[in-house]
Amino acid sequence: MNDPIAPRQHRQARSAATERLSLREVRALATAVLRHHGFSDPHVEAVADTLVAGERDGCASHGLYRLLGCIATLKAGKVSPDALPKLHDTAPGLLRVDAMRGFSQVAYKTALPYLIGKARSQGIAALGINRCVHFSALWADIEPLTDAGLVALACTPSHAWVTPAGGSKPLFGTNPLAFGWPRAGQPAFIFDFATSAVARGEIELHRRAGKPIPEGWGIDAAGKSCTDAATVLDHGAMLSFGGHKGAALAAMVELLAGPLIADMTSMDSLAYDAGTKSSPMGGELIIAIDPARFLGAQCEAERARAESLFEAMLGQGARLPSQRRYQAREASLRHGVLIPRALYDDVMALLAGSAA
Repeated sequence: MNDPIAPRQHRQARSAATERLSLREVRALATAVLRHHGFSDPHVEAVADTLVAGERDGCASHGLYRLLGCIATLKAGKVSPDALPKLHDTAPGLLRVDAMRGFSQVAYKTALPYLIGKARSQGIAALGINRCVHFSALWADIEPLTDAGLVALACTPSHAWVTPAGGSKPLFGTNPLAFGWPRAGQPAFIFDFATSAVARGEIELHRRAGKPIPEGWGIDAAGKSCTDAATVLDHGAMLSFGGHKGAALAAMVELLAGPLIADMTSMDSLAYDAGTKSSPMGGELIIAIDPARFLGAQCEAERARAESLFEAMLGQGARLPSQRRYQAREASLRHGVLIPRALYDDVMALLAGSAA
């Protein structure tokens, strides 16, 4: 390939704490690492898309940093690098796709056109992704649906890292929940948040940087509040946001994307991991709703009413979810992104090392 990576290898002596890469260079780097470690072309393309999107939108914890986990998961034997997903049409409004132990992105790309078709035909459709390895933000799964004019929800468990409200031991995953509403001529209204106080990747980034985490993010093994990232990650537990409210949402995600689609809970996923610290294995539930089919002749009027809600929010000085992400997207498309030097060196080392 035309290698925008090689010239940067000669600039390692520079003392800067960051390395600026264009998005094309981010993609080339991710693609090179994934291919070097034996991932098939569908996996390379789908995973690279996700990593680039994370960097592009200012979500550093879901950008190139996740490449380290992808390769570690492969070396641990916990993801198939060439899995071929199997799609099952189970009912007029239901789909299931078996990821066959591959990354979720490949299975989702396989099922996406069918999910959109069913939502438009039936008005609402649900997709269960089974036996997938999941490491990405859910907004990346929501955006293709809002781009198609659909309202969407998605959720997935992870590993048992989060204690329930009042508890002291890990039970739930970070269990993200995402929602998207399409807007004419405007970026979609999308929120995507962990039901934990913060995404686990944020705590991992604090550990890498040697920085304490804020109070309220985690506890130590004795159940006491803790600001040491390593202690929380290795011996303690993360906390849900909003106490019992976040914990209840976490339990909901466990049920919707676990037993409802015949897949793992976060406890099951952690047991399957067997101490390898790989990315979670389990399921994801995605629901798509066609407002045009749902509302008929009322659709445009109701979407206009939705816009009045967004205008009222902005009129009070509030920021819409994803607004900051869209702003970061515009900036990175023009100027590229800054990658911490330590992370850049770690990613480059994946190219220098032996294939998994």
